[in-house]
Amino acid sequence: MGATATDQVVGFGLVAFSLVLFVYYTLWIIVLPFIDSDHGIHRYFLPREYAVIIPMVAGLLLLLFIGVFIMVVMWKSRKPVKKSE
Repeated sequence: MGATATDQVVGFGLVAFSLVLFVYYTLWIIVLPFIDSDHGIHRYFLPREYAVIIPMVAGLLLLLFIGVFIMVVMWKSRKPVKKSE
């Protein structure tokens, strides 16, 4: 069974979003330091401190959600303890 048109559109959207994010971050971190600070392109980018803060917060949130997911799955799959008499 192949992918439906909706699956293809969603997949294309995710790939396009990832590509735009990668190009923006690469320009922000690698190219922007070599451009004069009074150049107009700097107004399209956040201050450089956020280049570390945003990925760090995103990584911490990802770890939090993974931990919560594992906790919920383990909680739901636990078996009740039988009392022996």
